[in-house]
Amino acid sequence: MIRAVVFDLDGVIVDSEQVWNDVREELTHERGGRWHAGAQRDMMGMSSVEWSRYMHEELGVPQPPAEISAEVVRRMEVRYRSALPLLPGAIEAVRRCAARWPLGLASSANREIIELVLEVSGLGPLFEATVSSEEVARGKPAPDVYLEASRRLGVAAAESAAVEDSRSGILAARAAGMRVIAIPNPHFPPDEETLAEADVVLRSIDELTPEVVAPSA
Repeated sequence: MIRAVVFDLDGVIVDSEQVWNDVREELTHERGGRWHAGAQRDMMGMSSVEWSRYMHEELGVPQPPAEISAEVVRRMEVRYRSALPLLPGAIEAVRRCAARWPLGLASSANREIIELVLEVSGLGPLFEATVSSEEVARGKPAPDVYLEASRRLGVAAAESAAVEDSRSGILAARAAGMRVIAIPNPHFPPDEETLAEADVVLRSIDELTPEVVAPSA
């Protein structure tokens, strides 16, 4: 029985992976680093501690990781306040699920970004628990952020469903023992082997209904 639904944020509620990519690439070039084509895919799912360290050590951005993270967040906030890239149908899908189950959010985004998106979108009151991967030991694909979201909701992970778009997120939710609903990110699509780990694969969040989340309910 499904007793809670936990959403990812980037790529599920907001079409933001490309925004993160642009901001990080811009900063890397500005600071004299060495950006490469696989950098964004490498960083998908990492916590802020992990991706800022990656930008420092692997991409050669000279500032300390904490400064890199703060500057990326500052630039993301400017963009989101200017135009929040909500995915079509996301608000409606969240509301459909909230009418049936308590909701959690398990995101790799910084806490400041999570709060900003929920504020600007008006979705904040619908989520009973939100977790940033910077608040747990390991980012996705480790299950930590999903396990913590389930803990805060007071529901076993095995009785929860996760809504994810990326390879690292799908693997994290699977490792947590949750029912996994995949909505592949069109910009950075998971490979077929990863999609096979999901319980169901949807074409868009418009298809996310209570019947999909819990087909036998």
